[in-house]
Amino acid sequence: MSTQELQQLREKITALDSELLSLLAQRQQFTNSVAETKIRNHIPVRDHTREEQLLIRLIKKGQEYGLDPHYVTQIFHVIIEDSVLNQQALLADRANPGSSLPLNRVAFLGDRGSYSYLATQKYFSRRPGELMEIGCKSFSEIIKKVETNEADYAVLPIENTSSGSINEVYDQLQHTSLSVIGELTHPIKHAMLVGADTELSHIRTLYAHPQVFAQCSHFLAELGNVEVKPCDSTSAAMITVNELASKSVAAIGSEAGGALYGLTAIKSNLANQKENHSRFIVVARNAVKVPLQVPAKTALVMSTVQKPGALVEALLVLKNNNINMTKLESRPITGNPWEEMFYIDVEGNVQDGPMQQALEELQATTRYFKVLGCYPSEEISPTKVAAVNALAD
Repeated sequence: MSTQELQQLREKITALDSELLSLLAQRQQFTNSVAETKIRNHIPVRDHTREEQLLIRLIKKGQEYGLDPHYVTQIFHVIIEDSVLNQQALLADRANPGSSLPLNRVAFLGDRGSYSYLATQKYFSRRPGELMEIGCKSFSEIIKKVETNEADYAVLPIENTSSGSINEVYDQLQHTSLSVIGELTHPIKHAMLVGADTELSHIRTLYAHPQVFAQCSHFLAELGNVEVKPCDSTSAAMITVNELASKSVAAIGSEAGGALYGLTAIKSNLANQKENHSRFIVVARNAVKVPLQVPAKTALVMSTVQKPGALVEALLVLKNNNINMTKLESRPITGNPWEEMFYIDVEGNVQDGPMQQALEELQATTRYFKVLGCYPSEEISPTKVAAVNALAD
């Protein structure tokens, strides 16, 4: 094949890619219209039966074009997830008139390139209004920015699939009046980033956030004689390596974040768990109303009376009201040795009857009880379709 023929093929592919983008934009407009209909008729956002039928039909159609069933499934899982999230955002916006801001001032940990920065960009890309980024050096500073009206929202990492819960954030939630209004899960892909042409064997000093070191402990153990230096954020680590421009130093962070500082990756996939994700929460001064058509979560905090079985008694309230608990975390109560505050995430909407019943019962059976927030769930589970079975039907 000549260079000219190759160029012609590439131009055709580029034209098709542009056409695909145009069609995806049209599809998104139609799904927004679907959301409007669901608002008027109080129809749930997700219809798993329709999604399954859609995927089966598309898999069969793809086979006619010679496309692999798994390839078709992966593509439409992403498209369906995007559709669901856009519809949920639209419904939430309509349920909270006047909440949309022309400028969203958002506080997060670190600077441009940090994982919190990337999560902030991802979450607010679906929300109307411009984004004003407010990087902070600590979780307490982030919370204070919102409490003092210097920021409208805060994005806080709450847990990681590798290193577990981020206790400092739970401790901040114990002492703030802010409400949890949203969540998102963001993939965490750690890479060793350098600012000079070097090799792994030449690295003597590593910069990263302490949580990152915990998530990459197996890699660090294998690395050997390398000094680790904790930083306030992954972006602070990347800034340091950029400024040093030394062949013996590196940062651990995302390749996308490192690119903002002219850093390149010399080794990727450093986390202990290859499927490494962090869950972030979004907090604001005022709570939000979540439409009943949207899957919701509710965050609670409570302390129980000091008697045997008190926690079990409280958790039975959830079981008896058929409410699924997705998270239970305990933290010491400041000034009260050996006493614990319990943080609980459950699936459910505070406007729903069973949830209201459970909240009333918990209020009556605990020593301290507070709803931290009810918010749309953004954990979109893909519709399960066995591609082979779909083709066999």
